[in-house]
Amino acid sequence: MEKSIKKFRNMIKEKRMIDSMLAILQWDLETQTPKGGYKLISEMIGELSLKSYNLTTSKEVLDTIKKLKESLNKIDPIIKKEIDFLEEEIEKLKVIPPEEYKMYSELTAKAQGVWEVAREDNNFEKFAPVLEEIFSFNKKFIEYRKLDSDIYSTILNDYEKGMNVSKLDLFFDGLKKEIVPFLKEINEKKRNFSDKLSFTSSKLEQEKFSKEILRYIGFDLERGILSESAHPFTLTVNKDDVRLTTRYFEELPFSSVFSTIHEGGHGIYEQGVAEELKETMLADGSSMGIHESQSRFYENIIGRSREFWYGLLDRSKDKYKSLSTLSLDEVYKGINEVTPSLIRVEADELTYSLHIMVRYEIEKGILSGEYEIKDLPKIWNEKMYEYLGVVPENDKEGVLQDVHWSCGLIGYFPSYALGNVYSIQILNAMKKQMNVEGVLERGELNKIKIWLNENIHKHGKSKSPNEIMLSVTGEELNPDYYITYLKEKYTNIYD
Repeated sequence: MEKSIKKFRNMIKEKRMIDSMLAILQWDLETQTPKGGYKLISEMIGELSLKSYNLTTSKEVLDTIKKLKESLNKIDPIIKKEIDFLEEEIEKLKVIPPEEYKMYSELTAKAQGVWEVAREDNNFEKFAPVLEEIFSFNKKFIEYRKLDSDIYSTILNDYEKGMNVSKLDLFFDGLKKEIVPFLKEINEKKRNFSDKLSFTSSKLEQEKFSKEILRYIGFDLERGILSESAHPFTLTVNKDDVRLTTRYFEELPFSSVFSTIHEGGHGIYEQGVAEELKETMLADGSSMGIHESQSRFYENIIGRSREFWYGLLDRSKDKYKSLSTLSLDEVYKGINEVTPSLIRVEADELTYSLHIMVRYEIEKGILSGEYEIKDLPKIWNEKMYEYLGVVPENDKEGVLQDVHWSCGLIGYFPSYALGNVYSIQILNAMKKQMNVEGVLERGELNKIKIWLNENIHKHGKSKSPNEIMLSVTGEELNPDYYITYLKEKYTNIYD
């Protein structure tokens, strides 16, 4: 048994090494690879992905798992959980022909470069053929598994255990019923709180302040870095090498503030995984939704609160001198102004999940055959007008604004909305144990970080999303808290 456990650990170590190399290549691809280098990097990613595939589905791995399962009662819980995850991964991979897996890995690596060019040129037609291939591969890979559930529900469940189309339809129906008309009410007020925040700040000023904010909220820059990319993201090599990106607009200095806080939430989660899970398959977030709950918690519940800026405003005034003439109330209302926008990552807290609803309905429509890829710009614009009352003038600010589909992340977008819901439930539980407002006012962000580390982060993937929510809040996912929170917050802001 000891020999089998040692063999298993060595296999997992090799798999994690390959995955770490893939992560570094992905980081390079999205932050600094010149356009001329996309082809080679894509091929490298394809080769390493195939190597990971071959290792995961090898007879040696299967035989070792079989041997370990003969004496499960003698194995520690961490290895048991790893076996469960590995078996799930094997079931998904083994039905995919190796050459198709490699082709798909190369395709999604190459697609990011195609997306960037199409986005720069405001031309969806340049990206459409590649996107067609990506969706086609995803449909085919799910069909290979021959499951009873529909294709999109299977994809959703892969990202968020237990999630399906029926549950998400119910949630988004609630947004249509409660938030869409509430948004129209607020729009009638036509208050321009954010005019007070109209000033410019250089990229260098924003970089310095972004790093200061990361330290302030608890991200360890000794075990992480902050860089720049076209689309902000977080990438983890391991818990001691967590890489964040943000982006800077001189005319919109608060854009980098909130994208930095958002990615900082992801990074704090990754850095908070328990040390004993570091070299295992469990050294990751419980799910995409739980991961997004942490980034949304930091970005919105912390970063957009009056109390947070009460503790941070003096620091901000040193970096953004234009803030020195503003009151706390002006800053608070300015960063929480409701303005239906075209760009998801710039969306206010009230309208954000409506942006996700647009993407959810499009993904569902493509996978069901209701929509065709070539029609997406038109469908996108119609849904944006229906739910948010705005229409993009071009593809760049419309259907081409997100990198996710080019990466093959079909089904990921709903995780953002689920993260919003989870975050409010988590806040309610936290408030029962500490004075959250007082902690924020005093700048004691470490207390919040410790609470989240203890209740969520340290468990990594060892607990499912449902287990996390039950242990932290005492109940399963409940969207009612989120809708109530939004209506209460914005009723107060807009009198």
